[in-house]
Amino acid sequence: MRKNLEIWRGDPYPLGATLTEEGVNFALYSEDATAVELCLFDSPDPDANELRIPVTEQTDQTWHVLLPEIGPGQLYGYRVYGAYEPARGLRFNPSKLLLDPYAQAVAGPVIWSAEAFGYTFGHPDGDLVIDHRDDAWCIPKGVVINPDFDWTDDVLQPAPLHTSIIYEMPVKGFSMLNPAVPGVSRLSQKPRSDRSRTFTGPSTRRRNAFGQPRAN
Repeated sequence: MRKNLEIWRGDPYPLGATLTEEGVNFALYSEDATAVELCLFDSPDPDANELRIPVTEQTDQTWHVLLPEIGPGQLYGYRVYGAYEPARGLRFNPSKLLLDPYAQAVAGPVIWSAEAFGYTFGHPDGDLVIDHRDDAWCIPKGVVINPDFDWTDDVLQPAPLHTSIIYEMPVKGFSMLNPAVPGVSRLSQKPRSDRSRTFTGPSTRRRNAFGQPRAN
């Protein structure tokens, strides 16, 4: 991994890692952070190399940077600096790698260990004592993705309706107030023990136009 990457100002929107014509734009919102580092990794393995890039641009509490020399597949995370004051709800700890809440893909598992906690696990004072051990080795990383898809060679499959599958349907809404479904199959105001009858509604021969009406 190159250590002298070109760094541009970037934009505060959209949040997350966004592939652009110029490179990849990173944007992270934090109201109380005092500094942010973008961390790049060359693999999801525990011993992966890490490159830390200071994010110096801030717009309306959003920290942002653009890297023109990276692209899809890049693994990343953040280290955010600030106060560690649990009583105020502030638990900044740059020793801990943070997964981007807007990451569109994730690589690697969580390896549960004491280092994965922001506080000293097992300390008599609970979560009030900060843990300064690095946890990048046991935390998943975000992945930069390319959202574009080339539909050039895509072909619409000629699937007749009678061979198609309805993969999602609100059964209650389909049958409860449908006058074409016999009352015994509708939910109506039946006790909870009888509500299983609702699921027989879609299987009745008399349905509305959304279910190919048939005569009994």
